[in-house]
Parts: sequence; C-alpha cells; structure tokens
Amino acid sequence: MKKSALQIARAAYQPKLPVELTGSVTVVEGNPTQSVADQEDIKKLFPNTYGLPEIRFEKSSKNIVGKPVNAGVILSGGQAPGGHNVICGLFDGLKKINKESRLYGFLMGPGGLVDHKYIELTADIIDEYRNTGGFDIIGSGRTKLEKKEQFDKGLEILKQLDITALVIIGGDDSNTNAAVLAEYYKEIGAGVQVIGCPKTIDGDLKNEVIETSFGFDTATKTYSELIGNIQRDCYSAKKYWHFIKLMGRSASHIALECALQTQPNVCIISEEVEEKNMTLQDVVNYVADIVAKRAENGDNFGTVLIPEGLIEFIPAMKNLIAELNDLLAKTPEFASWTPAEQREFVIKSLSNNSSTVYASLPEGVARQLTLDRDPHGNVQVSLIETEKLLSEMVGNRLKELAAEGKYTGKFSPLHHFFGYEGRCAAPSNFDADYCYALGYNAALLINAGVTGYMSSLRNLTKPSVQWLAGGIPISMMFNMERRHGEMKPVIQKALVRLDGTPFQRFAAKRADWALSTAYVFPGPIQYFGPAEVCDQPTKTLQYEHLDK
Repeated sequence: MKKSALQIARAAYQPKLPVELTGSVTVVEGNPTQSVADQEDIKKLFPNTYGLPEIRFEKSSKNIVGKPVNAGVILSGGQAPGGHNVICGLFDGLKKINKESRLYGFLMGPGGLVDHKYIELTADIIDEYRNTGGFDIIGSGRTKLEKKEQFDKGLEILKQLDITALVIIGGDDSNTNAAVLAEYYKEIGAGVQVIGCPKTIDGDLKNEVIETSFGFDTATKTYSELIGNIQRDCYSAKKYWHFIKLMGRSASHIALECALQTQPNVCIISEEVEEKNMTLQDVVNYVADIVAKRAENGDNFGTVLIPEGLIEFIPAMKNLIAELNDLLAKTPEFASWTPAEQREFVIKSLSNNSSTVYASLPEGVARQLTLDRDPHGNVQVSLIETEKLLSEMVGNRLKELAAEGKYTGKFSPLHHFFGYEGRCAAPSNFDADYCYALGYNAALLINAGVTGYMSSLRNLTKPSVQWLAGGIPISMMFNMERRHGEMKPVIQKALVRLDGTPFQRFAAKRADWALSTAYVFPGPIQYFGPAEVCDQPTKTLQYEHLDK
C-alpha cells in the first residue's frame, strides 16, 4: 500500500503515555462498587463480577516482568478514529510485560470469535497501522455476543490458541456483551479474562467514571472542519441556507460539540426538543423565524445543524412511528396498494393526533415512513432525510409568512449529511494518545488478573502525561432496560444534559449566533505544532470538567 507524506510522518509519532504507565506499576484497589440503578437485579445477574472495586495504577520502583500471555482482541460495531492505536498500545503493553506474549485479532468483529477466523498480530503488522484511522487491521462487525452457544463456540478457539484474555473494543452494547461474557467465563471457570475499551464517535458512552469515548474528539473536529468550510463559503456567497445533518441517533453530543466549535446560526438539540415537548412544526417555526429575522438584516444565508436522531425525540413523531409499526405489522397487504390507497388507509387508521402529524408531512417523507422497514418490521428512522424534511417545511412556513407580509427574503436551501466522513479519519493527537493509553492500560489490567473491567483514563483535560490510569467494573455502569420485550442489563446511554455546562454555554450564545453571523472556522486537524493547537480536547470535555 502506497503511503502519503502525512502517513509516513505520522507513523513516527510516539503517543504520550501517562507517567504512571511508563514503568512498572502497582495496583491500588478502591471501594466495592454498585450499579447506577437496579442494584439487586444486576447483582443477581452478575454474582461473580458484581461489586468489584475500582482499580488505580500507580508508578512502582519495582521492575517485575510478568508471565507471557496470549491475548485476543475484537473490534466491535461502527468504526471510530483511534481503534488501531488501542490495538498498538495493547500489543506494546503485552510485550513490555513479557516479550513472549502474543496477540491474536479476531476478524470482522465478534463474528470472528464465533466463526474461528483470526490472525496473529505481529510487530510487522502492528507497525503498519500506528496512528492511522479505520478498523481495517482486523475489520469490525455488529454480531452481538449474547448467547451461550456463541460463548462456548468462542471458547473453543480461545482454548486452541491458549488465549487467556480477550479485549473487546466497542460501544455501550459491545461492552455490555463483554460484561456478560466475562461473567459466563468466570462462572464456568474458563480461565479467560474479558476487558472492554470505550469506543463510539457518538459520545454517549460516558459517565462519572468514563470521561469520554474514543473517536468523539477526532470525528467532531473533522465535522467541524467541514462545517467551517461550508460557513466560509456561505458567508462568501451570501445566498444559501445549509441544512447539515450530523451523526448521533441516540444523543446530540456531536451536534452540540460542533456548534460549540463553529457557532452556526441554528443548532437543534434533540434532548431539548423532547424536554420541551416540541412538535415538528414547533421546530420548523423556530428555524423559519430565524431565517426571517436574518432576512430583515439582508442576510439570506445561514447554517443549521441537525442531529440524526431528531425525529425520534419529537414526542408526536415518536408516537406516530410506534403506531405505524403496529399498524403495518397487522396489514401485510399494504405493500401491494397504490401510494394513494396507502396514504388514505394510514390517515384513516391512525389516532387523531398521529393522523394529523402524518398528513402534515411532505408526501415523500410520509411515504418513506411507511415503506422503509428494517428486518423487525420497524421504520428505519436513520434513513429519513431529516435535513430535507426540515428545509422543505421551513420553505413552506416562509411562504406563509410572506403571504402575511412578515417575510420578504430569498430562501435557497442546500443539504449535507456528515457521517462516514468522520468515522475513519486519522486520529487527532488527543485520540492517538488516548487510544494508545487505553490499549496499554488494558494490557496492565490483564496482568493484574481482573475480568469484567473497562480500561479507564481520567483527568483528560490535562496533558496526557498527567492522566490517571486504571480500570472500572463494567457492571457499575448498568441499569435494567426493556429490549425486545425483555428487561436486560445495559450500560446507561449518556444523553446531553440540559443542566450541564456544555449545553448551558451553547444556550447562552445561540441567540447571538442566530443573527450576528459569528462563524468560527476551525480548519483541519493539526498534528504538528503548538500544544494549544494540536493537543486540545473537545469543548464538551473542557466544559464538563468545570462541573466537577
């Protein structure tokens, strides 16, 4: 594979480890832990791995070489910048403990463990992937490890390769599966440790003990560069309104962070929409009013940031989608009808409120809600082009305002969706350091003999040499939620806190940004240069530390 000049220079970058991890360490145990909710239920489900203490690593003067370990690693779920560095850090950490240790990568996600597809990761392979984006070193997949048959099938190859530790790099669902796997292997005495690492660009895997998931920093900086470029063009041409949808179905962390970095005219936060019980028309009116006010100042241009999952946070839309799922599941003949027959049937069959909402939607979106189903028969909300839906409805609202003499401007919308552009970007210095340290730290957790833990680094707004390293029992992040009709233990997703400093900083400025054109142009991620340019964490992380 031919490398670019940046790849060649970037390969030489040596991630900066926390001081505590640069030599031998001692393990310091904290107090026993408990889950964030449903303690008795979680304890019953995890009798062997519940209530474990937090672990902190401290620098030691002793130079103890550990026993050689064969470890396995899995990349699970969607890609996130820095995944390769987690594996590089894990490899280096294992080799530092004992040079005879070996690392195996299971191919294309958890399915590789079940199907016994793997490669041994040697120094030659590892060195090709240092500080690079993507998950292509071993690939990733979305197979869920949740059945005993899968656990037993995976154990066969682990035993065959003499693997005694497995590191699962993933988001909240993947780490939930890691905890279940750790409990099962502990229960049957399999002799296999399971360690998790926190990954997701969406930023919703965080809590009191995990400050941020890896990839969020790089992805939001990548999107913010693109938004800044669009805003510069927008300010130059002065004739377009750009509607920009951003990743984040379950939470609006990406949209909020990008707003803090670029200061757009409008940013919708899904959690606020739900909290205020806003309708889709309320959201449309909010945007249209800003468009009209800017037009009064002669500014017929602007930018609107929209989280991918907005539709599901609008209470009336959520109810509509639930009713549609039930209605169409009971009407298999629906697909054979003409579009006009389908629309008439839906409007007549829904409740009054949902029928009104459905009838108010542009026909293309309404049709999309009834035709695009997932394998479970549910609406595929992520496929709805929310940016086009909003701009079309805003355009209609502006026509109404013009008829009332309240709008005399010009409205020319353009549409963008930034998703895959950020998932495999070359990691920022923050993510390169953070991911490498997470992997190295995971190796130390393996050497400490623990299982059911997540690799954890804290104090992340400080320079990386001052980060605090250790491990957190995954079970302490659990609560019980209904999934597919059953109550299941899951890691609690972190939503945007409306009382948190990041949102409050945004809320205090958005009225000014709406009218004054206060755009910021962050530019591309910088890898070489002053620390204040190259090593800064996200605005979200900086502001959240003000709450502590």
